[in-house]
Amino acid sequence: MLQNKLGIIDAAELAREEERISKKRAAELFESGYLDGLQAGTYRTLAEIHKYLFGQIYDFAGKRRDVNLAKGNFRFAPVMYLDAALKNIEKMPQGTFEEIVEKYVEMNIAHPFREGNGRSARIWLDHMLKKELGAVVDWSRVEKEDYLLAMERSPIRDIEIKYLLKQALTEKIYDREVYMKGIDHSYYYEGYSAYRTNEL
Repeated sequence: MLQNKLGIIDAAELAREEERISKKRAAELFESGYLDGLQAGTYRTLAEIHKYLFGQIYDFAGKRRDVNLAKGNFRFAPVMYLDAALKNIEKMPQGTFEEIVEKYVEMNIAHPFREGNGRSARIWLDHMLKKELGAVVDWSRVEKEDYLLAMERSPIRDIEIKYLLKQALTEKIYDREVYMKGIDHSYYYEGYSAYRTNEL
């Protein structure tokens, strides 16, 4: 059970409130134009997105995690190497679709926040794609199970995730509905019970 600003002690209730608030905040983020003033592809921008979405819920919003995380048999970047990993990710090129997805995959491996990585990273990914290529992902065209399997294998083989996302690209970069589909979709990719942590 994650400590939260809402005083909720039931995991299911917290999940519902987190979904509701983060969706509302995501819509506000889109409509405000705040994203347009942020630099694409930086950790600072990802942290700003995370803080915007989850700042009303968690004290750790926008802050690097201080616990080790694992999902299934996969361990995300250990806390002791997280700073170095984020610096290396920032240096990665992002001029082509392939480079952008490779950067997205590496950020998923880093998993810098305690919760809400997927939602924040998909907005971060679309922000890069929009700035660099004039396109975004229409997440309604990405099958959940295909995405999960492709992301699970992406640290070793990223061809699948590149193929899936490329097939779902759209030039509707100012379409609010297309933007929000990434947030709606994300709720099925994340869950409290899926993570194991080691407190430091």
